Amino acid sequence: MNSIEPAEEKKFVTLSEAAKINKVTRQAIYVAIKQKKLKAYKNPTRWIIDMEDLDQYKKMKYSRSKSMHNGELLFDNKKGYYSIQQAAKLLKVPYQKIYYATRIGLLKACRKGSAWIVHIDNIKQYQSCYLNKMISNIDEDVS
Repeated sequence: MNSIEPAEEKKFVTLSEAAKINKVTRQAIYVAIKQKKLKAYKNPTRWIIDMEDLDQYKKMKYSRSKSMHNGELLFDNKKGYYSIQQAAKLLKVPYQKIYYATRIGLLKACRKGSAWIVHIDNIKQYQSCYLNKMISNIDEDVS
């Protein structure tokens, strides 16, 4: 006769579970809730988050790779623009070394807003002029 289909149950997670799912700290989830970037509900003792809301938050979450300045992508790798951290990864050196090289003028970089931008040509020049030179000096010292 009349079959009544059960309503779809909503899946909720705790603050800790949401943090694990997003690979962030509980504090980061809590801050997102307080900034109203993530919907959450307070039951008597703890925060609970609807999985749909968590998925929505994941899609809208800040990502440095999507950072924009005056409508342009800041770190557009296709055009050869990299962040300090990306340049360090490419060169397999600590990011502090890259910051130091920019500060003393060994590596040319420019600022867009609060971010440092390094072009791939400058990364290659730094690698050939300074990093490879340092490696050859170490090889000479060992011989």
